[in-house]
Amino acid sequence: MTTVKKFGIIGGVSFFVLFLLIFLFLYHGTYSKGERAGVVVKITEKGYIFKTFEGQLNTLIPGAVGSTQQNMFYFSVERDRQDVIKALKEAALTGERVGLEYEEKYVQFFWRGDTKYFITAVRRTNVPPALPPTLPSQPSSPQ
Repeated sequence: MTTVKKFGIIGGVSFFVLFLLIFLFLYHGTYSKGERAGVVVKITEKGYIFKTFEGQLNTLIPGAVGSTQQNMFYFSVERDRQDVIKALKEAALTGERVGLEYEEKYVQFFWRGDTKYFITAVRRTNVPPALPPTLPSQPSSPQ
């Protein structure tokens, strides 16, 4: 075997190992962890070939004078997290506020989900959703 062939084989194997390490880092690596609170609006299983669980959380941010701004947080859930999926479905049906612990991945892969945010735990508070604030009634003006 010539030196050029050895160099080519070693270079090819090294490139493959480097590619594999980068892929594994991007697939399993976590960019950030956090928690969001709100009301689960939707949890659904979707996809033709790769079925994924996707959801929406309404964080109900109090806005300007007497209004409530809806701020949607879109998330995914890995298929093997059946306990999380069950808790999300129950929370969506009851409309209670929940705390969602999530991990943000570096890259979104289409076979894992539609987002980079993956729910790892659900903390149910058994608190009903916050009602929008009401404005005080205006006194009628004399005519």
